[in-house]
Order: sequence, then C-alpha cells, then structure tokens
Amino acid sequence: MKLEKMGVPTAPVVTMVFAELVKKVAYNGGMPNKRFTFVPHPIVAVPASVCRDYLQGNDPITGKIVIQEIIEALTKPLTEPEKKVGFLERAEPRLLGPDTAGSLQNLFLKNGWTDYLPIVLPTEEKVAEMLKGTSRKPDEVVGKMQASGAHPMWSYTVEKVAVNAVMAGAKPEYFPVILAIASTGVTSLFTSTTSFARAVVVNGPIRNKIGMNSGIGSMGPFNHANATIGRAWTLVSLNLGGSGMPGVIYQGSQGSTVNYNNNCVPENEEALPSGWEPLHVQKGFKPEESVVSVFSGWGIGRADFNRGGIIHVQIPFFLQTCSPFAGATLYLDPLVAVRLKEEGFDTKKDLVQWAYKSSLIPIEDYWNKYQLIRTFNLPKGEKGVEPYASWLKLPKDALKPRFEKPEDITVLVVGGGTNPAWQLGDFKYIASASVDKWR
Repeated sequence: MKLEKMGVPTAPVVTMVFAELVKKVAYNGGMPNKRFTFVPHPIVAVPASVCRDYLQGNDPITGKIVIQEIIEALTKPLTEPEKKVGFLERAEPRLLGPDTAGSLQNLFLKNGWTDYLPIVLPTEEKVAEMLKGTSRKPDEVVGKMQASGAHPMWSYTVEKVAVNAVMAGAKPEYFPVILAIASTGVTSLFTSTTSFARAVVVNGPIRNKIGMNSGIGSMGPFNHANATIGRAWTLVSLNLGGSGMPGVIYQGSQGSTVNYNNNCVPENEEALPSGWEPLHVQKGFKPEESVVSVFSGWGIGRADFNRGGIIHVQIPFFLQTCSPFAGATLYLDPLVAVRLKEEGFDTKKDLVQWAYKSSLIPIEDYWNKYQLIRTFNLPKGEKGVEPYASWLKLPKDALKPRFEKPEDITVLVVGGGTNPAWQLGDFKYIASASVDKWR
C-alpha cells in the first residue's frame, strides 16, 4: 500500500488585533478558510497564569471556548469550503478612466494609493517623460518586494515604478536612483508592531549631477531630489510591494514620520577627510560608480554637538542608546570628521573598530532587557547557534560588545560644516545597488 506524505496538523493561535492580517495572509496564500483561534491582546510580557486564563476563556472573535476551539481545529474533518484552495489574482487595469484632477486626487486618496499628501497625477504623458530617464524597457521587471516575511512577494516593472516616481514629484533624471532603490527589493514600510523605519544613502557622481544636497540642511526638507526620491520609495512600497494598510497589513503601533521620505540623503564625499572612504567604496564599489545603500532601523534617536574636549570618547555613550538587536549609523558633520581624523582615526574603519570595542553591554542586560533579543536571539543560543551559544555561557557580570559585529556600525559624513555636530540613527545596513545599471 502506498502511503501519501501528510502535513502536520496545526491550529494557529493569534491575538485578536491581528485577525484581519492573518485572514488576509491566508487568503492571499490560497487558504481562504483556514481555521484560526484568537485570544486577547497583548501576550508580550503577560504572565503564564494569564495566558492559561486565555486558554480557558472565550475567543474574543468567535465567542467559543479557546481550548475547545483548538481541539476542534485539530480533530474535526474539513468542511467543503475549507477544502477549497487557490491563489488570489491581482488583476489591475493599466489605465484609469478620464476625470477631473480633483476627482482623481480623491480617488487615489480613497484607495490608499498615496502617502496622504497631494500627488502629481500619473498621466500617460508624464509617465512617458519619466521613462526617458532610463534606457530600460517599460515592461522589464525591476524586482520583487514584500511587506514582511509572512506576506506574498509582489513583482513590478520599470513602468510601474515610473508611475510612482511621477506621483512623488520626481524628475526623469532622478529615475535611475529610484529604480536602483526599487531593485533592492527592500520595502520602506516593513510591517512589524515596532514601527520600523528605513533610510537611504546616495553616493557617487549622480549626487551632484541631479543636484542632491549633502551640505547645509541636507537631512531636512530643503531639496527637491532628496525629498522626492525618498518619497518615491514609500509610494513604490505602498503600491507595488503590498505594504501599508494599517491594521490589515501594516502593524506598526505608532508608525514613523521617517517613512515620508526615508531619511534620503547623499553623503558629502567632498568633505571626507583624507583616507576616509565614501560608503559605496567601503561596500566594494568604485569611486566613480553611483550607488544607493539602504538601511533598516527605527529613526534618529539622538543628536549632539561637540562642547569641547575629545570627540571620540563621547561616541560610545551615544551608542548605548541603540538596541543591540539593531545597528547604529553616525551622521557626522564635516567638522566632526576632521576632528576625529586629528584625534587619530585615519579611516572610517579605524573609528568603527574602536567604537565597536568601546561600546560594551553587561551580558545579563543583553539577554534580559531587550524583547527582540529574547524573541529572536535567545532561541538561537539555546539551539547551539553561534555566537549566541557562547554568549549564553558567559558569567552574568561579563561584558560584550554591544553589537554583533563591527559592520553593524556605519559612519557617514553629512552636513555643511556650520557646527561640529552629529546625529545618531539606530539604522543597520541592509544592501547596496548600482544606479548606473539603471540609466
């Protein structure tokens, strides 16, 4: 007798605030009638005794007793509707019908296709003009993107990215930069309850060619290229990456203002001290190449300026404000970079290595004070995955570097040299992509 390989029976238990999310994920995944059991929210930091009460209490969505619902989900035969499977087809028209500008603006707002600021309407003429910014074919696939690991991948073409670039107010000469960002497949609206943010850094000749600002006010709302390139990333993520829709897909409890333009800034390469390489060269690209680099974190958490004395000894105190689960990005004014060079840091790498070794955390705090560490890293250590397994064996009073590796710290030179100041973001480098290949 031939035995068919069967899957493992499961009965997903989810807290009630994610009811719409998991049903949508199941529907998109071809399981529209999957059985779920729901319990009250939250369960993070909730005592085990309360969780037991949840099991013995009623499902807040269905009203059934939770433990009985779990048993039935595992043992009751599937109904005919539950046996139905199939994937959701996202058939969308290429063009909308004609209407007034005001009505079309309202249509985009009503459907959640914008960041809720006014957009440039993507007419056929404007999209065709944007496409002149690249030699790539309109129907060429640029990449794939998903709102999180639990969501489906969405693919998108050059033309679809052009539509969103127009909406953001970008110029055709900015388009290769926007395509490069889109090609990374990194969403700027990653769905997590912790309200993630993203950042992008532009390096190489393209910065000056399209008039980006890396000097005075470069991290503020004072430059058309900086603003619209960063905004385009959000619109691409929203409309082409399946992100957004608070409560249904996006789950950031508070959200982040950084999502409006994703801290899009070019590095001030002209102000780098001798020996300090620009970011893209550090990542293996040639100086004459134009490159985008994307980061993930939560935002700019600290800003300060030099009040005198040695600058580098102050940096480890700043890094203590960053979660060891994340990374850190130092945005240094050129005056600070020059001072650090004078203090003996001949390269960015020298500074990063020193900061990594000088930013220490008690191992007991590492394991007990950060929920993300306990959720993601602790299970790895318990399973013998290094370096977490070795860290679990350290005595409670032992000190370890705050971050997993030196590469989790990034140093950038940004600003106009009007004040020896710096800002700290808890951004961790993810990926880089060539702009030149999208010209």
